[in-house]
Amino acid sequence: MDMPSGLDFDAPGLAAVLVTLPGAELDALPYGVVEMDPETRVLRYNLTESRWSGLSRDQVLGRLFFVEVAPCSDNRHVSRRYQEDSLDETLAYTFSLRMRPVPVTLRLLKAAGDKRMYLLVKWH
Repeated sequence: MDMPSGLDFDAPGLAAVLVTLPGAELDALPYGVVEMDPETRVLRYNLTESRWSGLSRDQVLGRLFFVEVAPCSDNRHVSRRYQEDSLDETLAYTFSLRMRPVPVTLRLLKAAGDKRMYLLVKWH
């Protein structure tokens, strides 16, 4: 089944689309999605991200993502970028906590005026 182009990892305006997706559709995406509040508390964590990371939703929902879930990304390249008013950045990164170093592509999303922020993860 083809994914609608508006849901591609690099689709423009993706944050506005993700906020409207029901959980089942978020789970069906071929990349990881971490939805956070302004304090970086995890609001939604899709099934793809759970499978790749090895962390269940119960382990991450309600937790501070950059402090309790993925402190390896608490740095100027990732977490500090969310201090900006709006954000849409894609970068190569390596996750290294709880697992062997794993190269990923991250997309950091934060729409101006929106209280939700997204970290998308394309696992290689």
